[in-house]
Amino acid sequence: MIFVNKTTTGEKIEYRDRKRYLWFFSVLSPSMPLIAVLLLTYKGSPLFALLPVAIYFGIVPFLDWLFCEDENNPPEEAIEQLSQDQFYRTLLFASIPVFYASFIASIWAIATLDLPLWSALALILGAGVASGSGITVGHELGHKPNALDQFGAKLANAVTGYAHFCIEHNRGHHIMVATPEDPASARLGENVYRFALRELPGTAVRGWQMERERLAKRGFGFWNLQNEILQGYAITLAVALALLLAFGPSVLPFILLHHFIGWLQLTLANYVEHYGLLRLKRDNGKYEPCQPHHSWNTNHIASNLMLFHLQRHSDHHANPLRPYQSLRNFHELPRLPSGYPGTYLLAHIPPVWFAVMDKKVLTWAGGDISKTNIDPRNANHYLNLK
Repeated sequence: MIFVNKTTTGEKIEYRDRKRYLWFFSVLSPSMPLIAVLLLTYKGSPLFALLPVAIYFGIVPFLDWLFCEDENNPPEEAIEQLSQDQFYRTLLFASIPVFYASFIASIWAIATLDLPLWSALALILGAGVASGSGITVGHELGHKPNALDQFGAKLANAVTGYAHFCIEHNRGHHIMVATPEDPASARLGENVYRFALRELPGTAVRGWQMERERLAKRGFGFWNLQNEILQGYAITLAVALALLLAFGPSVLPFILLHHFIGWLQLTLANYVEHYGLLRLKRDNGKYEPCQPHHSWNTNHIASNLMLFHLQRHSDHHANPLRPYQSLRNFHELPRLPSGYPGTYLLAHIPPVWFAVMDKKVLTWAGGDISKTNIDPRNANHYLNLK
């Protein structure tokens, strides 16, 4: 597929997306738990339950290191045509049944196969990680205004019971990102575990409040069929009830654990995407507009192909409606040391995370601590370092 246009001076521009068919990896990536279940069924070894986690947090970071970054941008003249190409949108919808298939297959395997507990836990961990990337699809579709994309987002987020995400993300996070008021923006000196305790309840409460306010403006109460959060929860509940009826109450802890692991994948993404970055306040008390440099960026090829370009987060926050295939790289952006899977591993070890990332934050802020989004509990520590 070649996109053809002309510059303002009449020069012909041709652009071919070299990654066009590589985006199938974003659809195939969440199938790893399903493949693990097939191998468990036909080969019998419980070790196959480790396959999804080994791929997501072993092979993908290695491939990111091996193939490095792709800084290629589509030319400005091709972006509109590229954005309107329905092939890329179709891939988003194609991935949704894959999330459900991997989740349901994992519960089936745990309920029917004679797996040791460690193998069942490994399988549900991999399924939760895979389903967590479903929120990535919900994120992409949820930014689009048409009803079909919004419904697709609802289905994708319902895999892990995260129905409040699109409401909170679009109307909350994108407005208050990189400020102390945003529960989804991590602060300098805040480890991922403390961040999760602030982010998980904070974003949920904000999403519920925003939906309550939206419904009140239309004359509806919160407990109403028009409530988009309750619609999403209904899908999640229907799937869970079907699994409980099929396999019995013993699978309930694994369903709940799956959902929680999926939530944590979003928490990890939020943690690394804006860690320590701050939008400054103007003299009128309002924050400066969000710019590309208010988000951490990474162009690592393997993980970007796995996550529908989520890691080009800087352009996304500057242009929220721009579809994933059209997101651009910018020079001199704050950059993560690896793609998201590798960066998540760093985040789980706070001393290592701080050693790597705090220097990057301070460099970004020109050495001025006051220009960072700092955790108040650790402010004195960083001031003493100066």
